Amino acid sequence: MMRTLRLNEFKVLYKAWKTKIPWIDHILLGLLYWIEEKLIDNRIKVEVDEAIKEYETLHEVPMPDMVSPVYHESPSDTSTRLPEMRLTAPWYIDTSNDKEGSSRSS
Repeated sequence: MMRTLRLNEFKVLYKAWKTKIPWIDHILLGLLYWIEEKLIDNRIKVEVDEAIKEYETLHEVPMPDMVSPVYHESPSDTSTRLPEMRLTAPWYIDTSNDKEGSSRSS
């Protein structure tokens, strides 16, 4: 597999520094290829990071606050005698207990 330079700046450098000795030219090509890869990777990383920051500033969506669930434990009327435990969202209104409570008081 023949490695070739992709950026014109590195192609011009290689042509300017090229000698007539094949092994030196091969080492020079390898060095320029390695530097070019690092440069391209760095440019891509910087561009992607900047695009992500720009996107986040333009499309700023407020994240909902993390709310802890409401923990409720009540004695059980079953034969296992294990308490009934409930985890509910704080905005959930339990209407089943209200109906039972109003029928008991009547």
